[in-house]
This record gives sequence, structure tokens and C-alpha cells, in this order.
Amino acid sequence: MDTVTDFTPNRPKTKPTGRHPSNALSAAFLRSAPPGRYADGNGLYLFVQPSGTRSWIQRLVVRGRRRELGLGSVALVPLAEAREKALANRKLARDGGDPLAEKRRAEGIPTFAEAASRVLEQKRDGWRGRRSHREWMASLRRYAFPRIGKMPVSEVTSADLLEILTPIWHRKASSARRVRQRLRVVLEWAVAMEYRIDNPCDRIGPVLGPQHDVIEHMRALPHREVAAAIRTVQAATAPDMAKLAFEFLVLTAARWSEVRWAEWAEIDREAGVWTVPARRMKANRKHRVPLCDRALEILEAARTLGEGSGPLVFSRRGGKPLNDKELRWLVREQGIAAVPHGFRSSFRDWAAEETDHPREVIEAALAHVVRNRVEAAYARSDLFERRRRLMDDWASYLAVGSRGPDRSVDPR
Repeated sequence: MDTVTDFTPNRPKTKPTGRHPSNALSAAFLRSAPPGRYADGNGLYLFVQPSGTRSWIQRLVVRGRRRELGLGSVALVPLAEAREKALANRKLARDGGDPLAEKRRAEGIPTFAEAASRVLEQKRDGWRGRRSHREWMASLRRYAFPRIGKMPVSEVTSADLLEILTPIWHRKASSARRVRQRLRVVLEWAVAMEYRIDNPCDRIGPVLGPQHDVIEHMRALPHREVAAAIRTVQAATAPDMAKLAFEFLVLTAARWSEVRWAEWAEIDREAGVWTVPARRMKANRKHRVPLCDRALEILEAARTLGEGSGPLVFSRRGGKPLNDKELRWLVREQGIAAVPHGFRSSFRDWAAEETDHPREVIEAALAHVVRNRVEAAYARSDLFERRRRLMDDWASYLAVGSRGPDRSVDPR
């Protein structure tokens, strides 16, 4: 950008001393001025390029930052109109407004909040979880919108992002990482839409520094205490459907979101198979779950209790799904030192410590993705029948309490 030097007709090409110029230019000078920048007053300059093109530029200090606004070509904006615009802009800046932001908003550049909404709409159909879009937007509303929500997406700077992230970068490390990722996505969209030329998220990493948050695992029970936890829940004064869902979750080693949204159409009771569609699986891949005898009994009890009122296996009155935190509340109220997801860890520990089932069978039962690419390329089978024996052993272990499964069972 050219360095601005104030020029006025018949004066040396240096910044004038004393009072600032006011209406210093004339219509005749506009036509004859050589290349350069010439001050008129209120930060308004005539900019004459070497090619002869003449336009208006205004320099202002907006919220402590020096800004430069283009006010149009001299051929389209006469001197009097340029002065009116310059005066209005100066008044707006003095009152704390941003003339450039107002200009760009008028040209259709969305605010950061509007850009986030557009990005959310584009991504919504690709998300598997039904609450992902709520969590995505809620984090931005909480942390980002108070600072930059009403700001044009083109005006967001790395300083703005640091103001948002610094207070939570170490205190709420995981939340801060998610917010940063979502900020990056919105601003990358703005770059793709040519509302801006860069993504300020790319410059803030060294300033924020490394995080040293300690990874905390989901609270889980030792596998020897899981049977007692099931009995505790069965004896609780809680909704019967929630108690059935809890035991089903433990027996299948499934995730709560998979159990909560399980549908009758996914259950083949004759074959003893529950087929979870890819859209509800974390790995975005269809997963078949073998159902032991006790799991089938739970399904029959759920059908009787629900009276076939809807497509969901475990539902409240009217076929509505159980509350997202239903099982978390249930185990907490019973004094069980675990969260629902932690029972997958209990199952994993039992399988590794108390059985001879191969690791790949155990991982397949948990629907874990094979990380090694070469190994994954050859892992064409879901080891279903071997997993059925594993889950039957797990059900037997829970049925007898702390005593392990029959070691005479051939895990192959």
C-alpha cells in the first residue's frame, strides 16, 4: 500500500503543520492533479494513480485502528458528495461505529454469526449425531459470538480469536480446542467464498502455546463389580424402561447413543442379531451385534412395556426417546461410581483379563476401527460368530457375579 502523504494545491508535498485542511480541494484541481494523494479534510483524499485514474479514499481511526475506505471514483462521486460521505463516516467512527463494516455489510458480507449459520446448514446433513449441530452452535454462541458475532466475517482478526481462546485455552482445554476448530471452519468458508483472503486461525497457535491438560478417562467399574451394579439398578425405584435399557447397554457393550435410538426394525429376534445402521455408528460403518438370551428377554420386556407405541425399542410414554442423560442420572442416583460409557471399558478389561478370546474379536465387539491400514485392508470379516461366543461368555459372567466364564469354552 502506498504511504499516505498529504498534498494540497500550491503547497509543498509534505504534511502540513497547524490546523488540518478543510475543503482544501477544488473542482478544477480534481481535473489537473498529477499522480499522488491530496488531502481535502476529514480524512478525505484524492488518489490519482499513474494511469490517470482518480478516486476517493478516506483514512480514519476506527476503534483504535487505522482504516482506509474507498469512497468511489471521482467520475461517479462528485466532490460535494465525497465530502458528505467523509463527514458521515467520521461522525460514525467518533461514536464508536465502524464505517467500513457498515459498508461491507451493505454489500452483503455476512457477520460471523451469519457465516456460522450458513456453515452449519451445509454440514448438518453430514453429521450422524442428532445433537451435533446443537453442540456445534452452542459453543460458538457461548465463547465466540459475544466478541465477533456481529462483526463482518471479513473483519475478524487473529487478535479477536486470541481474545476468545486465551481465557479458556488452559482452563478448559478440550472445549477450547473444539471452539478453535469451529472458528477455523467458519473462517475457511469465508476464504472459500472470497469474503477474506486469509484464515487468522493459522497465526494464533504459537501465541496460545501448548496445552498440558490431563486426559481423563470415562469412569468405569472393575469388571467384578458390574454384576452387582446391574442388581442395584434392577432394585432401584426408577422407570422400568430405563432399567431395561441400562442392562441391555451393559450386555451388548454398546454406546448409549446406539441403544437410545435403537429401533425395532433393526432387531432380528429369531437370528438374535441387532444391526445398527452406519449413520448411528461412530465409525460410520454398519455394525451387527449378537444378542444373548438375556438381551432377547430384555427386548421382549421392553416391547410389552412400550406396548408397541413407536419405532424405538426403549422409549417413554408416547414413543418418545429416553432422555439423553437418563442412564447417567440412573447410575449416579444409585451411587455407582461409573458412567454408562464406562461399562464398555469394564467389558474390555474382563475380556482381556479373564478370557482367551483374541484381541481382534474383542475390538470387533466394541466396533473399534482397525488403525493399521495394512491390517484393515485384510480385515474383511466382522468375526460375528466368534463375537457371539464372546458376548455369551460376558452374559454368563454377569449372571453368576464375580465368577468368571467357563474356561473350557473354545474361543475359536
